[in-house]
Amino acid sequence: MVAVTTATGRFSPSVTLADARYSTIVCFLAWTFAVYDFVLFANLLPVVAEDFGWSDSQTTGINTWVTLGTAVVAFFAGPLIVDKLGRKKGIIIAVVGAALASGLTYVGGFAVTALGVTGIVLLVLIRSVAGLGYAEQSINATYLNEIYTVAYRGHKNASNIGFLYSLVQSGWPVGSVIAAVSIQLIEPRYGWEMCFIVGVFPSIVMAILGRRLKESPQFLAQREVQRLQQAGDAASAESVAREYGISLASKVGAPLSQAFQGESLRPTLTLGAAMLLNWLGILAFAFQGTLILTNGKDAPFTNALAILIVSNATGFFGYLFHGWFGDKIGRRNAIMIGWAIAAIAFLVMLLAPNGGFGLIVTMYSAGLFFLIGPYSALLFYTSESFPVQTRATAGSFINALGQIGAILGGVLFTIHLSGLTADSPVADVVSRWTSAGMIYGCIPIFLSAAVLLLARNVKIERG
Repeated sequence: MVAVTTATGRFSPSVTLADARYSTIVCFLAWTFAVYDFVLFANLLPVVAEDFGWSDSQTTGINTWVTLGTAVVAFFAGPLIVDKLGRKKGIIIAVVGAALASGLTYVGGFAVTALGVTGIVLLVLIRSVAGLGYAEQSINATYLNEIYTVAYRGHKNASNIGFLYSLVQSGWPVGSVIAAVSIQLIEPRYGWEMCFIVGVFPSIVMAILGRRLKESPQFLAQREVQRLQQAGDAASAESVAREYGISLASKVGAPLSQAFQGESLRPTLTLGAAMLLNWLGILAFAFQGTLILTNGKDAPFTNALAILIVSNATGFFGYLFHGWFGDKIGRRNAIMIGWAIAAIAFLVMLLAPNGGFGLIVTMYSAGLFFLIGPYSALLFYTSESFPVQTRATAGSFINALGQIGAILGGVLFTIHLSGLTADSPVADVVSRWTSAGMIYGCIPIFLSAAVLLLARNVKIERG
């Protein structure tokens, strides 16, 4: 960015390549440890339920309330934090929130024992705070999109920034594996509570490292435009806005309503619908993949660690591939192609003969690769689709819709599988799980790809 001279002086926030590299490292680590806390509760939920004597229905009910609370907190991270206080502060608050959620979960365990139902409510509220950690990915996408746009403008690697972001997003499988290893090493000796205590310390370190981050030039420019407008210097405000890509058409100060107005309306509706639909598929094949494999396909693929390794390895390389692929053919196109292939791969897996273990696992792995991988392109593409004023708010809203999709998917699966008991014939179990996977997994994934045909294709800068 060049310096802009206004009536009150020169406005020129700078971001160097070194700043961008440091931001990439910090955001990767922050996301990795936020994921650690976020997935830890889900992974430990069977142990926690057994410890407190919860029934299956109580456990699923508590998890549903936690998921809903996570979605609410993740949504409000955009309009109340990132678009108000700044991207840098948003990252710090998100990692501190993840640390609080981890540390207070330890306290919540004692509250459940001492207070009963009131303690369970407190635990749900504590775990809802983890929504700040989940929001980290949309905050990272907003922040890094703006940092990369400035640091790599005119650089030979300007057309590879999607791949750079995919490295950050790969913190999801890395954090998931660290959480699994933590459970294996800590829980048998020290109890499930200690796993959450471990998650506090990395987040504190990340909050300290986050203070050295440069604030996004676009956010600073937005603040400068508002200041100039309030000072009555319309010409200077227009000059800064033009240089930093800030729209003056919409009113200042209401990013939530602006997300459903003007140029933001189309991407809010299309990307929001795509995210919600796709998370039905995420629930079906990523979160409940083991159940579909064992109950729906009668596959001897019951080793949880093996499934974890397969899903996270495919997710890791899927992120990198789609980050690179999006740089080459456009992020919207890469996402659509990936999700369409994922729907087909999962459909082939469900229709494959139950004895064909090799084909089933191959299609499951391919499905995860093309289902999860496009998220590295999606989150970055989401940030590119909105003006500075609504970028974080719209991104948080779309990100939170993923959790709503997970809740909806859980309800639909439960209804579809209702009536099955431990004594149900194997044929009935297989039929119900297979049809549920098709209806609430394959179809929503394919529809999520189709919805993106209505989304705007964002031009990628070439160095």
